[in-house]
Order: sequence, then C-alpha cells, then structure tokens
Amino acid sequence: MIKLTAYDVITDRIIKLLEEGTIPWKKPWAEAQAPKNLNSGKKYQGINAFLLNAVGYSSSYWVTYKQANDRGGHVKKGEKGYPVVYWNWQDVYDEEKNKTHSVPFLRYYTVFNVTQCEKIDFPAEPSNSLDFNPITKCEDVLVKMPNPPEFTSRDQRAYYRPLDDIVNMPEKTSFVSEEEFYSTLFHEMVHSTGHEKRLGRKSIKEISHFASHSYSREELVAEMGAAYLCGHCGIDTQTIDNSASYIQGWLGKLNNDKRLVVQAGAMGQKAADYILGNENGNGNYN
Repeated sequence: MIKLTAYDVITDRIIKLLEEGTIPWKKPWAEAQAPKNLNSGKKYQGINAFLLNAVGYSSSYWVTYKQANDRGGHVKKGEKGYPVVYWNWQDVYDEEKNKTHSVPFLRYYTVFNVTQCEKIDFPAEPSNSLDFNPITKCEDVLVKMPNPPEFTSRDQRAYYRPLDDIVNMPEKTSFVSEEEFYSTLFHEMVHSTGHEKRLGRKSIKEISHFASHSYSREELVAEMGAAYLCGHCGIDTQTIDNSASYIQGWLGKLNNDKRLVVQAGAMGQKAADYILGNENGNGNYN
C-alpha cells in the first residue's frame, strides 16, 4: 500500500474541490474605498476608478502635483504618478459640408495618491480593521525561512518583485482573518523561492507578461506551495476553499487541465520544502 505524504493529501483535497465546483475567489484583504480627488471630493468615474483602484494604495484620496504643492506639501521624491483620462470636445469646420461639428479627443492629467505625498492632511479611511493576533506556527515559518527575501508593506498590494527580491504585503489588519494573511504571505514567499539565488525557477527568472502560460503556471506553483504551508501550520481548513478557487481561475487560462495541479504541486512541494528547511523533501510537515 502506497503511503500518502501530507503534500498528497492537500493535493487530493484541492483536486476534489475543483471537481465539485468551488465558491468564487474572495480577495482576502480590504482596499481603500472608491478613489476621489482630495480637493473636490468628487469620485473618479469609469476607467479612471478602475485604474486607480488597481494600484492598491491604502487611501482613496488623490491629488495633482500642483494640488499637493498648493496644500503646502509635496510629492515624495521618486514617486510615480498615474494618468486620469477625460474627453474634451473641439469644434472642427467641415469645408465640404460647410458647417462646424464637435469632435471628441482624449486628454489626461497625472495624479498621485496622498500616501505618496508629504505634509498633506487628508481624511482617514473608515476603520474596519482586524484585531490581528499572530499565529505562532506561521510566524515560525516566516522567521526560519533560509536566505529570505526582504519583507515590506509599502502599499496595499501583495506581490513578489524579483528584481529587488522583495515580498510586499498589505497591512495585517486589513485582512479578513489571520489565516488569510498567512496564506497570502506564503503564496508570495513561494514566488520568492524561484529567485536565482534560491531554487532558480524558470517562470520567475524569465518574467512573463500577465496571464501568459508561464505566468499562469507560476501562479499555480505559488498557490499549491502556499496550500502546503497552510497544511503545515494547521490553517488549511480555513484557507483551502479560497486556494482552490484561486487555482481554478488560473486553470481556466490553461484549458482547465487538472493534471497541471499535480505538476505545479511537485514544484510547490519543492518550494515549501525549501522554506521549511526540509532538504529531504519527504512531505512531512512536522
């Protein structure tokens, strides 16, 4: 009789959830409310609202460079602005028809989030924060990872940046639960194992565009590795549904081939073993 490892158990559970159909993925942390201009208080509309929300700052308020200066503050050195687009209308004379008609043309200006500025007062976001209580076993995984990346909380996004070898996380208190914070953190830590100074995973070394096959496969690896680490810490019961939903979303970009879960699981296991300092890779969590 073949003895299943802990990794096998987690993989089987995820595949079973995928076959049964999973609940929609839920973003595990809160973001700022609808983006708005600090001076006018007006909310940005349409594509502007989408683009400004997507960059993930903790405040919903934005200003132009001039507005920041007019308020006695300034944009921090090196900060990057974001375009806000709008349509203007210009009267054009049509010689053939001997009449004037209005033609739309696209214009833009640049805005900065108030957290990118200094010496500017702005309203605090409504508080809905988690009373965060660290989970000891999860913290042990974090502090004991060999050759770890740098951990930051520069903005309200979760990502791994290979060029700087940085894992960035949203504020702990913005998550729906402690378990979801650590699940998200483990996902980014698994990404970091692909750095050339660790496991040298091709999908990290050769950064591909979003939603490419290589990118999609790397997301599967990261989420499978995170699921294994959650299992190690005993928080998988609270996080596995969301992991399966996330995996299902990326499988949709890879022709829903569930065999890829097993393939990604093998690389995810190697990453989890690295993080846990388990060189033998025997799939034993404890």
